[in-house]
Amino acid sequence: MTVYETPLPGIGSRKEIELRDGRRIGIVSHRDGHTELIVSSLEDPDACVASVPLSHEEAASLGALLSAPRLVAQLEDEHAEVPGISTRQMVLASDSPFVGEPLGVTRMRTRTAASIVAVIRAGTTHPSPGPEFLLEEGDVLIIVGTNEGLRRAAEILSL
Repeated sequence: MTVYETPLPGIGSRKEIELRDGRRIGIVSHRDGHTELIVSSLEDPDACVASVPLSHEEAASLGALLSAPRLVAQLEDEHAEVPGISTRQMVLASDSPFVGEPLGVTRMRTRTAASIVAVIRAGTTHPSPGPEFLLEEGDVLIIVGTNEGLRRAAEILSL
């Protein structure tokens, strides 16, 4: 996929990708540090039809949400030949009892036979997090296990 980068003199830069329908979606990175999510017009890719200002945390979280499906797909491809094993992404909700707690407190593997193999937070992937890894609201947990184990993991994380 091609990333189009356009310098915006006095402002910063615009980085976009072209969607299947011809529109472009991307970001404007301002010199002062703030970021905007933008969507171009189908008729004129230089015309912006939507612009959403994002804080650093919001931009990083959006990046994490967008990258998680790719990681899940990669893991599914790697164990496609292993019957009965699936991968799922789950977002840690603000009302989860595990927000602010170390990963080990979940006892996920012991309780479900499913494993949290990565945590995506603010655009950064934390592979193979240890039991001391502190969970935060909005973390995207990548979990591998049986369908039953994944169902039970979802229940536990949302109790």
